[in-house]
Amino acid sequence: MNRKLIVCAAAAAWVLAGCGEKPQDTAHAKKADVPAWQGADNAYVAQGWTKGDEKSWEKQINTRAQGQNEYQRINAGVRQ
Repeated sequence: MNRKLIVCAAAAAWVLAGCGEKPQDTAHAKKADVPAWQGADNAYVAQGWTKGDEKSWEKQINTRAQGQNEYQRINAGVRQ
C-alpha cells in the first residue's frame, strides 16, 4: 500500500511539473528600431564596415559568411 502511494505521488508530481513551463514564443521579442546596417558605433564593429553604409554592411556580412563556410575554408589552401 505504501509503495503504491509513493509511486502515485511521484507520478503525479512528475506530471504536474510540466504545468509550470512558461511559453517559449517570440511574441515579446525585442525588435530593432533601425536597419541593421545603421548598427552600433563602438569598438566592436568589424573593420571595413562604415556605419550607415548598406553596401559595406552587405560586403562585410558576405565576407563573414564565407569565413564560416567549411567548403571555402578547406579548399582555400588547396590548389587544383
